[in-house]
Amino acid sequence: MIMPSHALRLPRGRTMELAGAALVMGILNVTPDSFYEKSRVNRDAIIDACARMVEGGADIIDVGGESSRPGASYVEAATETERVVPAVELIRGRWDIPISLDTRKAAVAEAGLKAGADIINDISALGEDPALADVAASHGVPVILMHKKGIPKTMQDRPYYEDCLREVRESLEAAAEFAQSRGISRDMIVIDPGIGFGKRLEDNIALMRGIPSLRGTGYPVLIGISRKSAIGMITGREADGRLAGSIGAACWAVSQGASILRVHDVAETVDALKVFEAFRTGKR
Repeated sequence: MIMPSHALRLPRGRTMELAGAALVMGILNVTPDSFYEKSRVNRDAIIDACARMVEGGADIIDVGGESSRPGASYVEAATETERVVPAVELIRGRWDIPISLDTRKAAVAEAGLKAGADIINDISALGEDPALADVAASHGVPVILMHKKGIPKTMQDRPYYEDCLREVRESLEAAAEFAQSRGISRDMIVIDPGIGFGKRLEDNIALMRGIPSLRGTGYPVLIGISRKSAIGMITGREADGRLAGSIGAACWAVSQGASILRVHDVAETVDALKVFEAFRTGKR
């Protein structure tokens, strides 16, 4: 088995270590309609929101300008760019923390990378805008390839799989091969099974239990399950009440080999993982 690289190369000569404890990616949605209301920020609140995440121990800030919640509509590239570029500039002007740009559009990625972003996080795994692969390759930045079935507006309309884990793994391997065919190095690729993106509860559970299989592809695995409906279906709680369930899911994901966790609640997740890692390894 090919094991994941220990580090991703970032712009300006920096690296992001993947060895050891999992990295925590804080979510910053500069959108009016993301599913968890408290993750949405306007331009005036960006610095304060990022400061809380940085102080809470975030390793990465993930900036998104288009909601991908179930039922969400497509956002034009110009509108998305107007949302994310000022956010990236504000963060980069104050912190050297790696910035991930959550977009599926090449034009948005180009503008965001020029503004100071370091990573492309594509929910379509380069499937909706193949030119996005060329942007990533030309800038030499890592890509996160996420699996989804369908488009956000309709993806939860009766999704079905014969074998979700196998189908998702094969789809992500194909996406990674495509990325490499366009000039993206294998060691610059992270995969994400896309919890909640065209998945039933049983599919999400199978994917969380199948993290070792996904890791067996040789690519680092990102898990984004924070406050999602899968947590709500298990606990019976609305998004505001899903913190404890999300932390439980985060600890499980790390125990199974996830390298990056995409979360809404940075400080709480970081504290939980510190305790988890101390008990797991015997080291503080």
